[in-house]
Amino acid sequence: MSYCQRIYSIAGIVFLLTLSFANQDASGAEPKRVMLLHSFGQEFRPWSEYAKTIRNELSRQSPWPLNLVDLSLISARFSDENAELAFAEYLRALFAKRPLDLIISIGAPAAGFVQRHRKELFPITPMLFTAVEQRRVRYSDLTEHDVVVPLVHDFAAVFENILRVLPDTRTVAVVNGKSSAEQFWEGELRREAKPFENRIAFKWYSELSFEDILNDAAALPPRSAIFWESMSVDTAGVVHVGDTALTRLHSVAKAPIFSYLGGFFGREVVGGPMHSVIEGSRQTVAVAIRILGGEKAADIKIPAIGFATPQFNWREMQRWGISETRLPAGSEIFFRDPTAWEQYRVQILGTVAIVLGQSALIGWLLYEHRRRRRSEAAAHDLSGRLINAHEEERARLARELHDDVTQRLAMLAIDAGRKERVLSGSAADTVMREMREGLVRLSEDVHALSYRLHPSILEDLGLIEALKAECERFSSNFSVRLEANAGEISERLPHEVALCLFRVAQEGLRNIARHAGANRAEVGLRRVDGGLQLVVSDDGAGFDREHDRSRTSLGHASMRQRASLLGGRVDIETNPGHGTTVRAWVPLKEEASEPSALAAC
Repeated sequence: MSYCQRIYSIAGIVFLLTLSFANQDASGAEPKRVMLLHSFGQEFRPWSEYAKTIRNELSRQSPWPLNLVDLSLISARFSDENAELAFAEYLRALFAKRPLDLIISIGAPAAGFVQRHRKELFPITPMLFTAVEQRRVRYSDLTEHDVVVPLVHDFAAVFENILRVLPDTRTVAVVNGKSSAEQFWEGELRREAKPFENRIAFKWYSELSFEDILNDAAALPPRSAIFWESMSVDTAGVVHVGDTALTRLHSVAKAPIFSYLGGFFGREVVGGPMHSVIEGSRQTVAVAIRILGGEKAADIKIPAIGFATPQFNWREMQRWGISETRLPAGSEIFFRDPTAWEQYRVQILGTVAIVLGQSALIGWLLYEHRRRRRSEAAAHDLSGRLINAHEEERARLARELHDDVTQRLAMLAIDAGRKERVLSGSAADTVMREMREGLVRLSEDVHALSYRLHPSILEDLGLIEALKAECERFSSNFSVRLEANAGEISERLPHEVALCLFRVAQEGLRNIARHAGANRAEVGLRRVDGGLQLVVSDDGAGFDREHDRSRTSLGHASMRQRASLLGGRVDIETNPGHGTTVRAWVPLKEEASEPSALAAC
């Protein structure tokens, strides 16, 4: 091992030993021993609330380990000197060998006990008196090791608060027990209540057992209020622990309950100006930390703590009809039931966002739907105009071919015939004859083209005769056996209906001739659902509809568009090898007046 490595190893060992000793010193530090001395017991409000808060804050704020001990001056419930002496002897024996670092007395009875027995029990142990009203502390007997975190009660403010929030109050029932501390405060209450006796009638419950108090509170007249002072021991000697007494009173009382002690503020008390347990406990812990840190108790001066900001119980306000407008300025309201907005704000916002989003989407879809409908209407109108223009142009061309070109060809054929007779027997005769025959065939072809462009028979004789002519032409040109039939059809059909069905028939027969390879075909016309239905069917090759959808079929599109313009429809049924059936239906408003049948072609 090199010299440097040995140096590093020794340094590491020294560091570990140092850290180990430091940990031993920290873990072996002697905990601060603190006693919490309760006046009546650990379950008596409001002192139990102070004790719980002080304990929690001490444990949280103390930089040293703590050994907290809770003891209760049970003798405070009774006027028994022997019991008090026995308890003092018990404390002397308990802490003779291991003195305390601090004693925190909670409530006036505990403070009085400590001051009476301080010399023989804890002559130099620091004492901290808290949750005690300044009138209950014998300041002349305080030593240099004592400090007080005092409270100051203002009963007049409590009575004023009752009259402020319930101005019609005429009776105030005062609930108080029979322990020595409770009787002291009843004397103070009676003294401070005198200025209000011309406005309020007071009922003092201290001479009643608690059961009698409950009975009387349940029968209080209207415009009454209850002032809760305390109930540790009633006149019958019954001890009331915890919340039991106040809870029972609240369940039967016919009047709202008020108090000035924040430790009672909760389910039962309406509220008002009262002492804050949190504020008193906070100052107590601050003083305790200073004393445990070595500061002399007598050097710490704490002014008396008065009432905190008025606090009110929203549920009790609702129960007794107390309006928020009657509360003192700056009052705090607790236990308010959350509004629907406060309780379901996230859900409401989410729902509103969804609804708004859906509304926007629906609005956009409606707008697109209306725009599409307008576009479709415009396209429909344009399509109709194009078809009408197409038909008009076809009619014009047909007329020109029929009235002009055909006539001129006929005249040329006649002239050719005359020349043929003049040149009979010569070579020119043969040429003229061929020219004449060619002109006749050309004239016939032009006439046929004119008919296909615009069958004048449709306008002259109607749909039935036009279909007859079309069937005859088809039969004469193609080797397909064609059958036609019709029910009772009016001769007086609207021109647009007749033209539509005729063009569908033309297109259907043209498709049979070009693609079907059929042996047999049929054309039918009948009344169906308040309209006319034209059926063109064959037993030919048929076709694949899915394949047909993937390519443009102008003939099919034209048939459908013509029917759609009249509010009708065209359905095509087909399968490969099973023929094709075209069904065109258009609504018919006119009723038939003369029946006619479509003859066989």
